[in-house]
Amino acid sequence: MIEIFRKQCTGCRACEKMCKKNAIEMVADEKGFLYPKVNYKKCIECGLCKLRCPINNEEKENDIKAYAAFNKNQEIRENSSSGGVFTVFAEYFLDKGGVVFGVGFDEEFKAENVKVENKGDLKKLRGAKYLQSNTKDTYLEAKKLLEEGKKVYYSGTPCQIEGLYSYLGKQYENLITQDLICHGVPSPKVWEEYLKYKGKKIKDIRFRSKEKCTWENYELSFTYEDGKESINHNKDVYMNLFLKDVILRDSCYNCKFKKENRMSDITLADFWGIDEVEKGFNDKRGTSLLILNSAKAKDLVEKLRDKIELKEVDLKKAINHNKSMVSSVKKHEKSNEVFKMLEDGKIFEIFKSIEEGGVI
Repeated sequence: MIEIFRKQCTGCRACEKMCKKNAIEMVADEKGFLYPKVNYKKCIECGLCKLRCPINNEEKENDIKAYAAFNKNQEIRENSSSGGVFTVFAEYFLDKGGVVFGVGFDEEFKAENVKVENKGDLKKLRGAKYLQSNTKDTYLEAKKLLEEGKKVYYSGTPCQIEGLYSYLGKQYENLITQDLICHGVPSPKVWEEYLKYKGKKIKDIRFRSKEKCTWENYELSFTYEDGKESINHNKDVYMNLFLKDVILRDSCYNCKFKKENRMSDITLADFWGIDEVEKGFNDKRGTSLLILNSAKAKDLVEKLRDKIELKEVDLKKAINHNKSMVSSVKKHEKSNEVFKMLEDGKIFEIFKSIEEGGVI
């Protein structure tokens, strides 16, 4: 049934969570990506998993507003990947007694979608995490809270947000969803091997540190038990493989969810090309591209204008510098070779080659 969508599967887990017979299990492949596996002894062939898979979602048309934006709280902005706008929305929901779902790290620095119910824990969700997060049971948790009347803010990749809506099966007035402009999701197994390659006990990781550089020229920062290390994103081994489209999930090379008209209420991203679109709005400390896709999102921003610096921009011009919103990347010619090295236990050779100046 659902397995026929393997090449398009994003691993959102919607099919698994909506199966009434618990006949679907998510299993990691040799690259670490999760895919559904059907237990046909339990399956009653109702077809719900196939029917409600988010790749079948209908297109919609939004009355979109786009802004250059950043959080007026400079401390939060400094500790965020770009403009720190996510925190403004998240804090509002928590102040209203709501719940926020976002991406954090577990103890092994694997990315997972987690629930936050107080402001002190929001720091877990700040900052980009260039990994595929595991939604785990968060769709179930979100639905339970929504049915109880709680306000819920759920952030994730575009495919995860569409997966959430597929699982929910209806709209909720007390739900705000937020996706991002996604480059693609890299192999969890490559990330796991990369952390082993570092060879040190890691205490903290920041993918987008601005501590020693500008927002556009960000660094990957590691905190160890015996000190810190910062590496420019252009020189880091893992970021090279990610940004050059070598280690992405198969579905990312032909992504159905890259489009202007999103199912999410809000789309957030780095505002690459801000100097070309809105001169004078870039102080090098981080600017977000904020796209409002629904009336609910517009109402929310109106309530929070005193906390966000905003400048309306032309969406088409913004997309010209943020092509990943509407276009999938092309698979790198050495992708299969690198994954074969991973399968054969030789991925460290690739890491070492890149470190020594080799070209992928």
